[in-house]
Amino acid sequence: MTKLGYLVPQFPGQTHIFFWREIAELERRGAQPVLLSTTRPAAGLIAHDWSQAAMARTTYLGRIDLKAAAAALPALPVAEILRDARRQPPAFLRDVALAAPAAQLLIRKCRDQGISHVHVHSCGRAALIAALARRAGGPDYSLTLHGPLAYYGPGQGFKWRQASFATVITQHLLDQLRDALGPDVPQRVMVQPMGVDTDHLSRDAPYRPAAPDEVLRLFTCGRLNLMKGHQDLLVALRRLLDAGRKAELVIAGEDDAGGTGYRRVLEARVDELSLRDHVRLLGAVDAGEVKRQLLAAHLFILASWEEALGVALMEAMSCGVPVIGTDTGGVSELVTDGRDGVLVSPRDPRALAEAIARLADAPGLAQNLAAAGRDRILSRFHAGRGAETLLRGIAQT
Repeated sequence: MTKLGYLVPQFPGQTHIFFWREIAELERRGAQPVLLSTTRPAAGLIAHDWSQAAMARTTYLGRIDLKAAAAALPALPVAEILRDARRQPPAFLRDVALAAPAAQLLIRKCRDQGISHVHVHSCGRAALIAALARRAGGPDYSLTLHGPLAYYGPGQGFKWRQASFATVITQHLLDQLRDALGPDVPQRVMVQPMGVDTDHLSRDAPYRPAAPDEVLRLFTCGRLNLMKGHQDLLVALRRLLDAGRKAELVIAGEDDAGGTGYRRVLEARVDELSLRDHVRLLGAVDAGEVKRQLLAAHLFILASWEEALGVALMEAMSCGVPVIGTDTGGVSELVTDGRDGVLVSPRDPRALAEAIARLADAPGLAQNLAAAGRDRILSRFHAGRGAETLLRGIAQT
């Protein structure tokens, strides 16, 4: 039986259903993942029906104070850190100091549990913890890159240099990674997209497009964040309504502050555009509610300004809902415009509104895209593929 540490920051957060699915897939294959995390998520982001069970299984490496950091400093690889620090902002040394006690805790946990490998689903502070632990005699580790490297803080060379292997969710990101880190990239790096549970995310009845006089039901799902483009979707909805089309929009997801951050900006924008009667913000919801909303929707839209790939698009496609996304990042590695979905330029509410209207007025096209999208997910984006890749990587370590 393969026993591995499975380290995810702030687990289980609102977007972490993918990790929970992968954990289940690992267990189906006879592996024993031991769940690890940095800190608990904010209360407003604990939304899943499995969240309490996940937290009960998770060891949290904790918020670290400076006294604990000082006690862990002697175990650090000082010479290597100082070499890296010459090319890094001061935040790198601060991050190292704060991560050092967690690295010592990780070493103890792995020794007690007989864990020789930890997989880190992040390249931020969690990756630094694993990298420091390895240099202090702790377990081997591997990484998954889920988005642009710049999102994950300084010290990337240090984090990647001793990783046994890595997975990257798109070829687009892998090309960027190699350009940025060169020889610090491990020899074994695999492109492995995130996946979804295609058995659960399916429909019992065929997809039905909106009838001519029916209210067009639009759905989007994602963290409430400027880069997700919700504000553009609101403007697109206003354009549709002003053109005489009946439509409503449901938004699932919450901001990182648990409802006191960017959500308030969106609520103000809803009021400015006189959309209170046409928009619902659900907040953080569990996977069951996401599926219910997908099956009720005529169209799914993800209007991101930047998107590494788009698990929310995968979920919609798996449920046989036609999708409209933005041509940014690696989204085109998931959605082929006109074949299994529609892509428009980011930050373009007019293009969004036109794409929505075009699909609403072409029910046959909407049905074809829905069927092709489902086929696309079945062929390449099942959650089991990630588990298989991870276990194969560990076996070769």
